[in-house]
Amino acid sequence: MPTREQILAASAGWVAVLLNLVPGLGAGYLYQRRWKAYWITSTLATAWFVAGAVLGQNAEPAAEAQNQLVGLIGLLALAGVTAAEAGLAVKTVRQTLT
Repeated sequence: MPTREQILAASAGWVAVLLNLVPGLGAGYLYQRRWKAYWITSTLATAWFVAGAVLGQNAEPAAEAQNQLVGLIGLLALAGVTAAEAGLAVKTVRQTLT
């Protein structure tokens, strides 16, 4: 049975990066079989949605567009960070195994 590091090293880093960017929410971690990172990302995204819903509950209609923009920027930032981390994880483990 391959080790966790061998599975990660065998994965294509660009696929993990792309999957974390395009659908977002840690889909690249599923590809890499990195469950802890996936659940952390899912928890952060859910918390971001909940915080936006709670904070925007009594917002003025004029502030609605700004709230949506802030929410989108937060999710894009999360996708960017997870994509970079997924790519670096593959690179690091490949350097360690060689």
